Amino acid sequence: MKLTKIYTRTGDQGTAGLVDGSRVSKSSLRMTAIGEIDEANATVGLAMAALRFSDVLGKLIRIQNDLFDLGADVATPGEVDGALRIIAGQVTRLEQEIDEMNSQLQPLNSFILPSGSPPVFAMGVPPSEC
Repeated sequence: MKLTKIYTRTGDQGTAGLVDGSRVSKSSLRMTAIGEIDEANATVGLAMAALRFSDVLGKLIRIQNDLFDLGADVATPGEVDGALRIIAGQVTRLEQEIDEMNSQLQPLNSFILPSGSPPVFAMGVPPSEC
């Protein structure tokens, strides 16, 4: 897809357009979910900018693509031909990658407060691994 315009010329009437052309309130739960997905994607991007591990970067790139697909899925009500939809395989792959990464960690005994460096803030990575 090539975007040639980054504006819609619809003005701000407090609504946003969905993939099927319908409009919803910008304060709707759907738009809140889309915003949360965008923020998660931005956080993954911050982690990618700070980390130097090729095996992790490949996974994070896939996660970013999946988050983009998820945002498109949430922005597409009902049935639309050719719509991006999250499929079970994406969820299964993510769960497997989480399990793989968790298997390499020490058991958690308490909550972790992120601090210290950008990768730590973004993903909870120990500074010694950045």
